[in-house]
Amino acid sequence: MTKSLTKNLRRSIMVLCCCLTVTANAQITLTGQLRTRTEVRNGLGNLTLKNAKPAAFTSQRTRLIFGYKWDRLTFGATVQDVRVWGQDASTITNADGSKLMLHEGWADLVLFNKADTTIKTTGIDLMSLKIGRQELIYDDVRLLGNLDWLQQGRRHDMALLKTMHKGWQVDIGYAFNQNTDAFGYTSTGFVPANVPAYVKNSFGVMVPTPAGLLPMAPAGNAGNNSSKTGAPVWMNPPTTNGGNQDYKSFTSLYISKKFNQTKFSALFFNDNFGKYKMDSVGSAVNGYVFGRRFVSAGATDSFDYSGANRRFTYGLMINKTIGNASGFGKIALQAAYYAQSGKNRDGIKMKNAYHYTISATYQKGKFSIAPGYDVLSGNDAATAEDEKFDPLYGTPHKHWGYMDYFYVGTGSPAGGIRNPYVRVKYATNKFSIGLDYLNFSLDKGMKKADGTAIGNQLGNEFDLLLNYNMNKFTNIELGYSVMKATSNMPFAKAQATTDAVANTYSKTGTWLYCMIRFTPDFFYTKPVAIK
Repeated sequence: MTKSLTKNLRRSIMVLCCCLTVTANAQITLTGQLRTRTEVRNGLGNLTLKNAKPAAFTSQRTRLIFGYKWDRLTFGATVQDVRVWGQDASTITNADGSKLMLHEGWADLVLFNKADTTIKTTGIDLMSLKIGRQELIYDDVRLLGNLDWLQQGRRHDMALLKTMHKGWQVDIGYAFNQNTDAFGYTSTGFVPANVPAYVKNSFGVMVPTPAGLLPMAPAGNAGNNSSKTGAPVWMNPPTTNGGNQDYKSFTSLYISKKFNQTKFSALFFNDNFGKYKMDSVGSAVNGYVFGRRFVSAGATDSFDYSGANRRFTYGLMINKTIGNASGFGKIALQAAYYAQSGKNRDGIKMKNAYHYTISATYQKGKFSIAPGYDVLSGNDAATAEDEKFDPLYGTPHKHWGYMDYFYVGTGSPAGGIRNPYVRVKYATNKFSIGLDYLNFSLDKGMKKADGTAIGNQLGNEFDLLLNYNMNKFTNIELGYSVMKATSNMPFAKAQATTDAVANTYSKTGTWLYCMIRFTPDFFYTKPVAIK
């Protein structure tokens, strides 16, 4: 045996020993996800004009998920790419940009662990600090969730102190957002959006976005307004859930405890928004860009941007399970109540804003039925205060209809909603089929532009969902939804101000999609039967 061969053999043995040592003391995971969703939209999110043609496209999310776990440290990173098929040419240039991003990147450091004798403890069962970009998921993702249905998902740059002690869970979170770390910036001014580099002005001409300004027209949409001081007719106010005004900072507190088959959970969430003033940049000759200025333009700007508009959300959820699915049947009861106070993102005082939900799910074998009732308060047409509940940063798609008419980027009625519903489902290990019926009406009365009242009934939605697990790493999902809206819907969604305009919209919306998920585990080995 030559010296070089002996040397290489020794190196190979050393590498193998190192790998075995790492495997024995730490756990490494590497998984992936490729999710395509082909959709045919004809009234998803908002009603379409009667002569509009359906939209059809395929979007794709690709993720690579890395995990590392040691006794005192857990590390996770998720890299994702989201795009629509054909959005990029077959050959692109550097100017086309990239949608590759870091969805998650965090480390979870164990501070105390009663089960680990090598860590000095102070009487706490388990405490850890999770730092970095991470998903925030609590309860049924009603108020705080990862919004996984959206291809881009939702994540937060934050620190989370997690404590478990004698069955109690206490999580304290904190986030503080900033746009840049460049030299020369003073104070902590924050423009709460991914501001486009260019935007169309009031003449429809593409111009650079003014510094410190959040444009009130989406990039690519022309404005039309003859006044340089008034708001343009295409101005869409930002929203917090799925909108373009992000929080400046937040503090969260989540507490839960399970007693036998009953779980109590409490949430306190304080999100703060930067102060702004309406502003415009440009001239009558060259056109104006209208928007919200969150950062002072200079010494001549006397507006006070210091401080923040502070909003507080708090409430309690109770989940209780009775029986089991193999006997008489299992009944899962859920009830929750949340309220909001302080000031909203626009600095308007919040009063009597609330959200409550109650539901009961009966499961017998493979069949289940779940009636429920949700109420999200809205603004009374006669009040100057904000009574509209904002469901924070959850997953509205799961709760208020798959057609996404409410509390997503498509907007929601100022009058809030009342939503009785029934969900029916049949599920096996391989296959499931479900049908949801939802009715939507206004919580508070709204008025048309001429002062006449809008009727309360908004419409009925039907959602059909089929799910099939082809194999361990492949899942196929088919969905078909129908919205049967009333003539009140265009007014409630601010699509129309007169009956003539409202009549131009089709009152039936449909949506069809097919989603395929591939979720490989790259370290998975098929079990081998021992004879």
